[in-house]
Amino acid sequence: METTWYFYLALFLALYALTKHFLNKFQNFPPSPFLYLPIIGHLHLLKQPLPRTLFRISNRTGPITLLQFGSRRVLLVSSPSAAEECFTKNDIVFANRPGLIVGKHLGYNHTSLAWAPYGQNWRNLRRISSIEILSTTRIQMLSSIRSNEVKSLIRKLFDHRNEPFELRTAFFELTLNVMMGMLAGKRYYGENLEDVEEARRFREIHVETFKLSAKLNVGDFLPWIKLRGLERKLIECQSKRDKFMQDLIEQHRERMRNNCDGMRKKTMIEVLLSLQESEPEYYTDQMIRGLLLVMLLAGTDTTVNAMEWAFSLLLNHPLVLKKAQAEIESKVGNHRLIDDTDITQLPYLNCIINETLRMYPPAPLLLPHESSEECLLGGFRIPRGTTLLVNMWAIQNDPKIWTDPTRFMPERFQGLEGSRDGFRFMPFGSGRRGCPGENLGLRMVGLTLGSLLQCFEWSRISEEQVDMKEGPGFTMRKALPLQAKCKPFPAMLQLLSHN
Repeated sequence: METTWYFYLALFLALYALTKHFLNKFQNFPPSPFLYLPIIGHLHLLKQPLPRTLFRISNRTGPITLLQFGSRRVLLVSSPSAAEECFTKNDIVFANRPGLIVGKHLGYNHTSLAWAPYGQNWRNLRRISSIEILSTTRIQMLSSIRSNEVKSLIRKLFDHRNEPFELRTAFFELTLNVMMGMLAGKRYYGENLEDVEEARRFREIHVETFKLSAKLNVGDFLPWIKLRGLERKLIECQSKRDKFMQDLIEQHRERMRNNCDGMRKKTMIEVLLSLQESEPEYYTDQMIRGLLLVMLLAGTDTTVNAMEWAFSLLLNHPLVLKKAQAEIESKVGNHRLIDDTDITQLPYLNCIINETLRMYPPAPLLLPHESSEECLLGGFRIPRGTTLLVNMWAIQNDPKIWTDPTRFMPERFQGLEGSRDGFRFMPFGSGRRGCPGENLGLRMVGLTLGSLLQCFEWSRISEEQVDMKEGPGFTMRKALPLQAKCKPFPAMLQLLSHN
């Protein structure tokens, strides 16, 4: 009897999948994996790490694949030509964001820069972020913050020379101090903190935000499953984030009212509050909080991951590391520390960064897009409301596109200007929703890596290669935090001892 029950179940599932398959072909939808289950669709196929799993799926079905994750239709793109079609001919169509739970609760009900639908509000936010906050001029004006935080890390490494040192935590604290220094003129990690209690609050909120935003929320795909516990945590987290940022805004408003430190360079909060004075109906406190929180979240984990992967690759490839140090010694020397202006004069260092971003893109599936109307892609019909995932990890690690893609070979980027190579290399995305913080991120990574290579000899903590396994989640982070040992170059000792 039990055998008969299993037979009928298997027969039903096979007939269901066949019916779905032929219906998709009849409607001219892209191909889909055959094993489609009722209710959950293709969710059963998902395994970590997601980019690799989705690459295997697209290798079977093609570079344009239609998936069904519960109630949500998902378009998976895994080739440069298909990505180009998405971000050129269909750029406006795919300029929306899907309505995900994290965007609802951490993105002010989908009104913040990262989660707002394409339209006037998003265009205004993008303009403000690109011109007022993340412009080359503004980033250069605040370069001393980046320089001081890198010097602080160098001092810490000098104090722990010849000892195993965890670099991920150091990169994390460095990046957050830089971001908060630019946003609010604050430091929340390390020594000589202005307000210890405020720093503790910030650290707790930021750790909680990362944990919640990195989760795959089943409720996004199966909305009839109400994850009350998760939603409650998201609401509570956002309330704490909101309160913290509003306190910072009030501090800066009071400082501006009293005209304190008039000669000091403006923080990004002060820039936005100055704009609020002329257009208070648009530059509301909520809009300012939303912009600040998006920049803080988007500009931290991705930058830290890039630094950690780059250093891991260098430790496993000592000849590349030595070549980068020789370039720095030749172009900069040992009489001063590297600064922002040196990075563009170090082409091999930039090749290392590009090769790292190729092998381990910071957002391997980019941020999801959503079609605002029906369109054609590769000759297939794409319905309105389809979520788009561009598998940049797959494109940038495809042996049909790149020669020996698993090999760390910075030389492949020699002669390539900028950080893009058509649509086969675009770790920061492309089109209208490409990452506005690309310039800042590359400067941060370049200055940090260049400074640590200039000052120290580096080695692994054992004879074994650094473990390069990827952890779970939507950002590409290492499964195991990187540890390494360093000792200062003799020629740098005098400079480091006075730094």
